[in-house]
Amino acid sequence: MTKNYHEGKTFKHEDYIQRPFLQGEYENCTFSSCMFANVDIANIEFTDCVFENCHLSMAKLKNTAFRNIIFKDCKMLGLRFDDCNPFLLAFSFEHCTLNFSSFYKLKLKGTKFQDCKLQEADFTETDLTKAVFADCDLKKAVFDHTILEQADLRTASNFSIDPEINRLQKARFSAQNIAGLLDKYNIKISD
Repeated sequence: MTKNYHEGKTFKHEDYIQRPFLQGEYENCTFSSCMFANVDIANIEFTDCVFENCHLSMAKLKNTAFRNIIFKDCKMLGLRFDDCNPFLLAFSFEHCTLNFSSFYKLKLKGTKFQDCKLQEADFTETDLTKAVFADCDLKKAVFDHTILEQADLRTASNFSIDPEINRLQKARFSAQNIAGLLDKYNIKISD
């Protein structure tokens, strides 16, 4: 079977709920205001693509390849990034809603999350070395045996990270959000 190959194309206001998304490879493509909610995009390869203002909630990502992808202003609830093809997996997120998404056991070194909602996201056993969580809401996000070495959480909020079960060497926090490292002790911190 011949794979469809798309390079340098822009897809605007496409509704892939109404019509199927073509299998294949997409390189240097831009998806703007497209609807992918609950759509099966399994086994598709995206390389150097940008997704802007797209709705991808609950999309099926089995063996999907995301290589050097930028997501901007996207709604991405409940995505199973841990189902993606891990080979060269790399993406960044700006102003995205990623609540209830799973990054279980992924290697996401240097990944940047800028002004994102990551409420109840699962980072169990994820390698987030040098990751940046700039102005991110991490309410009820799960950090369990997570590698956060040299990660930057100075402007992140609402996180609860147990230093005894996560690797935090040289991670950066601010004085304002350090309480998130002490939650398990049930102590009160006052200004």
